[in-house]
Amino acid sequence: MSADFKHPDRQHQDGRAKTGRPKRRLWRRLRRSRDGAAAIEFAILAIPYFLIIFAIIETFVAFYAEQLVHLAVNNMARELRTGRITYDLGRTTDMTEGQFRQAFCNEISILITCSETEITTPSKLYIDVRTFPTFGDIPGEIPRVSTADFSDIDPSSFDFAPGGPKSINMVRALYRWQVMTDLVRPYITTIRPADGSMPKDFLISATTAIQNEDYP
Repeated sequence: MSADFKHPDRQHQDGRAKTGRPKRRLWRRLRRSRDGAAAIEFAILAIPYFLIIFAIIETFVAFYAEQLVHLAVNNMARELRTGRITYDLGRTTDMTEGQFRQAFCNEISILITCSETEITTPSKLYIDVRTFPTFGDIPGEIPRVSTADFSDIDPSSFDFAPGGPKSINMVRALYRWQVMTDLVRPYITTIRPADGSMPKDFLISATTAIQNEDYP
């Protein structure tokens, strides 16, 4: 019998084996293949990753805004203390409340913009400038609508009436900084809306007490 001759049944088995091996190798390659796995893993992790990044950035910006408001309060208080800003003394240095608010907004304009409406009708920035008989009479707490924790502020007692030479004055500013990232909102918001809705504001508070110089 010729060596090249094969039984028909064996030829059939060999054909099935040859066609079966590529299929099995294909399935093994598919099981081992990781093409696209990185894209899928990134899609799963992208949302929490970017939430953390945005939270870090927003927290940094909020605290920077707080430092900016503190600096503005100190600068405006120094202007009052030295007589470069006065009130109701019949001098060219006299400022109205609106002019004082505009000057304060100019100090923080690098990050916080005050609209014309905000200057005349405060909804975010509240400024309280008053004179007191002694330093002990200056209020040490932020006025709130209730005694509940994180209750909303009550600026109804705020005024603009600084004193003249040698008077004792308080300069206080409150600003509602809106927090956008839900991840950090429960942790850095310091006031809650009176209607019980979701908190969204980080309250920036800056206060300084001064005694004016005996300027002429």
